Amino acid sequence: MNYQLVLAVISAYFLLLFLISYFTSRKVTADTFFTGDRQSPWFLVAFGMIGASLSGVTFISVPGEVGNTNFFYFQVVLGYTLGYFTIAKVLLPLYYRLNLVSIYSYLEDRFGFWSYKTGAFFFILSRALGSSLRVYLVASVLQLILFDALGIPFWVSVAITVGLIWLYTFRGGIKTVVWTDTLQTLFMLLAVVITIIMIGKDLGIQSLGDYISTVAEDQRSTIFNWDWKAGTNFFKQFISGAFITIVMTGLDQDMMQKNLTCRSIGDAQKNMFWFTIILVIVNLLFLSLGVMLYLYAETKGVQLPARTDELFPMLVTQHFSAFAGIVFVLGITAAAYSSADSTLTALTTSFCIDFLQIEKKYSPEKRVSIRKKVHIAFTGLMFFLILAFYWLNDQSVINSVFIIAGYTYGPLLGLYSFGLFTKFQVRDKVVPFLAVLAPVTTFLIAQNSEKLLWGYKFGFEALILNGALMFLGLYLYRKKS
Repeated sequence: MNYQLVLAVISAYFLLLFLISYFTSRKVTADTFFTGDRQSPWFLVAFGMIGASLSGVTFISVPGEVGNTNFFYFQVVLGYTLGYFTIAKVLLPLYYRLNLVSIYSYLEDRFGFWSYKTGAFFFILSRALGSSLRVYLVASVLQLILFDALGIPFWVSVAITVGLIWLYTFRGGIKTVVWTDTLQTLFMLLAVVITIIMIGKDLGIQSLGDYISTVAEDQRSTIFNWDWKAGTNFFKQFISGAFITIVMTGLDQDMMQKNLTCRSIGDAQKNMFWFTIILVIVNLLFLSLGVMLYLYAETKGVQLPARTDELFPMLVTQHFSAFAGIVFVLGITAAAYSSADSTLTALTTSFCIDFLQIEKKYSPEKRVSIRKKVHIAFTGLMFFLILAFYWLNDQSVINSVFIIAGYTYGPLLGLYSFGLFTKFQVRDKVVPFLAVLAPVTTFLIAQNSEKLLWGYKFGFEALILNGALMFLGLYLYRKKS
């Protein structure tokens, strides 16, 4: 691979991002960073959310995981559709009716101070860990295919990565992110399509029908698993997918902040509808890429790596053409930054609004100053978390992200469910303790489920158990009056 060419392409790519940042942040107010002035076109939000939802985890881990679990992940994707319908019809109308900047403000109105802070804290915890894990995956790949050859150590390449994100988001915030995510989603999807076409031509596949039949006839394209004991059972995956969507999108400041920049609730719901359709198709595309990668490796006699996350990068760096390498670098860079830039913006928004309450306490000039300092602080936090994952992670990253989500978003699921579907008030000061007890209890049950529940093994549905335990705790500690 020509490393000078790769570096030139990445440099040109970031130059384009900085140009977008310049044009979107010329006329900003103290609130533009948080709300985008509520003028975002819905179709841009819908398309840009694809990149933020998928990230580098989908780009690398989902195709690689096909070798372990076939197309079983698509069962989770089918569950997404139910989750997005719930968001569009239940949560979005609530957020627009209350005119929220931070969605966790709802918890203060519904339950009180401690519930509000608990919800915001668990979002910050989950997003900081999950997004750092995503960026770690991509940073590791870029280190392998570019920075090692340039003699740049991992910690320096990570510092460059998060520093560039800060540079193009620190002024325009969510207004900039809506536009940069659209561009990055386009690059990511083009990379996948071009890679599939190039592999197909190398394997002698010519037409679209041949591509479809090649993937469909492969044993790894099996979608449904009906074994009730397996963690990849259809009903477990489908229901888990619905709940994962509700918490990781509908109860997530990062994803909802983009929706709340639309001009109206109608535009936001239209955005969610088209986003759902595109997301299902795109995930199927990524799974099909996985089959093509394994077919290529088998046809060419390539020895498979020990970790499935390494398959795609290994083929690109050692077996594909230089052009394929450039396409891969563009795709994975776009995937990483479309997730990380919006996360930094959302973390900054949540901390400023939910904990510092800068809208209520400070003048517009002071709000801008504080927001910039918080933005720098979260950039530094992401840097150190990525380095921590570099030393600790030892499993497929796609699974790690969902494991983190299951334990950190569970309390949010319980809180919002109790608030929306009951009329009870709770003992507000008890909520933080319940929010810790629920995931700890879930972890203990999940670790011992095969012994206690006749061989039943928990998968992503640990999130549902976590939320149910939180709901039960809130019910037991409800106010009697």
